[in-house]
Amino acid sequence: MRYRDRIEAGRTLAGALEADGFGSSDLTPIVLGVARGGVVVAAPIAAAFGAHLGVVVARKLGAPGNPELAIGAIGRSGDAFVDEALAARLRVPAGYLEAEIERQRGRIRDRIDRYGMGREQREYAGCEVAVVDDGVATGATLIASLRSVRAANPSRLVCAVPVGPPETLRRLEQEADAVVCPNQPRFFSAVGQWYEDFSQTTDAEVIELLKGSSPDT
Repeated sequence: MRYRDRIEAGRTLAGALEADGFGSSDLTPIVLGVARGGVVVAAPIAAAFGAHLGVVVARKLGAPGNPELAIGAIGRSGDAFVDEALAARLRVPAGYLEAEIERQRGRIRDRIDRYGMGREQREYAGCEVAVVDDGVATGATLIASLRSVRAANPSRLVCAVPVGPPETLRRLEQEADAVVCPNQPRFFSAVGQWYEDFSQTTDAEVIELLKGSSPDT
């Protein structure tokens, strides 16, 4: 299954979440998109459930010489998740890792300011929260995102992605109360291969969606 774009992926994922029971209890539903692409996927989900749309800010920790390969991630709290086994296999120097963590902490602070999140801390306690991304590969960014949201004590935490490899999804089951993913290909190389249009999402698009604008149809 390939998606036309992130909006179609979000609509498909909304149906999968409904089938899983999301939004069917008395708990207040909240939908959080992982910035940036995850917010575009999350927008039609929030609309489908009449839920608050919010954002999770996290950054991957890129491997030396290969910044797209995540050896860990860092969430809004500043706490870092590091895939120790992968870092050891790649022989990542401790000095490099420390510098990368600090660099990504700075980028998170910049993004929080850009999205106007500095003074806003929504309460998730007693709510049903879905953390949404546009797909998952290694899972590092989602693990950091889920741990950040879990710290706010939601009553139920759901991880929702349109596509991801089964082994990563099993790993995410340790971080969330439920994992919803309608497309779980055995042969997986990158999230973008499962989209016809996987163009980069801008900060301006994220800000508009968070203001309550609807994505283009």
